[in-house]
Amino acid sequence: MSQRPIVPVILSGGSGQRLWPLSRQHYPKQFLQMVSGESLLQDTARRFKGDRFGPPLVVCNDAHRFIIAEQLREIGVTPRAIVLEPAGRNTAPAAALAALILERDGPDRVMLVTPSDHRVREPKRLNAAVVIAAKAAAGGRLVTFGVAPDRPATGFGYIKRGEALDELDGCFAVAHFGEKPDAAAAARYLKSGDFLWNSGIFVFTAGRYLEVLEALRPDIVAACRKAIADGRDDLDFFRPDEAAFKACESDSIDYAVMEHTDAGAVVPVDVGWDDLGSWTALWRIADKDAQGNVTVGDVVVDDVRNSYLRSDGPLVAAIGLDDVLVIATDDAVLVVSRDSVERVRALVERMKADGRTEYLSRPRVYRPWGWYQTLDVGDRFRVKHLMVKADGRLSLQAHKHRAEHWVVVSGMARVMRGDEVITLGENESIYLAAGVKHRLENTTEEPLRVIEVQSGDYLGEDDIVRFDDQYGRG
Repeated sequence: MSQRPIVPVILSGGSGQRLWPLSRQHYPKQFLQMVSGESLLQDTARRFKGDRFGPPLVVCNDAHRFIIAEQLREIGVTPRAIVLEPAGRNTAPAAALAALILERDGPDRVMLVTPSDHRVREPKRLNAAVVIAAKAAAGGRLVTFGVAPDRPATGFGYIKRGEALDELDGCFAVAHFGEKPDAAAAARYLKSGDFLWNSGIFVFTAGRYLEVLEALRPDIVAACRKAIADGRDDLDFFRPDEAAFKACESDSIDYAVMEHTDAGAVVPVDVGWDDLGSWTALWRIADKDAQGNVTVGDVVVDDVRNSYLRSDGPLVAAIGLDDVLVIATDDAVLVVSRDSVERVRALVERMKADGRTEYLSRPRVYRPWGWYQTLDVGDRFRVKHLMVKADGRLSLQAHKHRAEHWVVVSGMARVMRGDEVITLGENESIYLAAGVKHRLENTTEEPLRVIEVQSGDYLGEDDIVRFDDQYGRG
């Protein structure tokens, strides 16, 4: 077995639907602090640090690249690469992109493919299981981790454990690898004691995964090979070729590989795992009061039982409710019975079809230089709160239709306005006429906060011409 560190491959996709309105398309759940003081992505990256593991390789949505880079920087993790998918094509192609990159180290390079949005209460136990899985992977096995079910869940895939593998204590053959069952089948699986939940975490060598995938789905491997070969570096990111990758069919590792190969193996684990796939899952894992309630944020309840109530914005007051979830953000409130949470995704799709924008993002929108939040909008005006992080700067830009007025609330701003360079401190302001080239920059180590007042006949975000941008945006 190779003694080289195992490479964590973190898959960071998602559409931000199941945990709406907290999670959105532009800011899905892996970027949120759901179970700790750090985001799920950060929890995942920390989970696989240490001598056994090398720097992670992240495969993600192009729109999330700066969020991921910043969240990893915050916890002191320098990724081996951040690979930007031109389009979502599920886990089999995503893992193939990573395997093609890691194969350059040698086909025996062991990779651990993991979602970025799972909860694991006992990471040390999982890491011990990874050592077992890596030994099996070095022998040509494609290994997943199976979680002992404690209820007849229909939202997880199931694995039937087969015979123990020789010389691999704790690792078993896969007798059956299936997708999400109906309620009756899930009940049978639980009663039999022979089935495990599919955690969606895999360990295999780069060369073996590509070999098996090519035998089963040569079209996926061919498309990904071309996407990598014709790809390019972009600042700290790698962009696979867009046309080649979009020509690839969407498929999961489960469907494309694990259900059809005789090389599969499973390591049973008891690590406090959950994929946090719904609001009910968050209610289930959280500490509850004597009435079975979970409250987060500014919440007051009276005669409420077995409910989840969360506010990231206004006060939420609830009276006389049972088995209900209430989630309030700055711009939306979701009220749903606990037995109807699976319908949240369909509701978000309906909002999308109706032309609403609340599925995309919350009022706070993250950018590589920091974030902005819309405070008020009216006829011919918009007011924003801007936070520019240390050493961050906006692009050199101009607007055709709107003028802007910047007021520094805290910090020190360096402003380019035409040929002028102006330094502004707290309570100082500057006016930027329509058509004037300008840039806002924070040259200090402290956050810069600015109130921006826009005025004009068109205030859309697309009214921007960038002349220079350190983040490579056009």
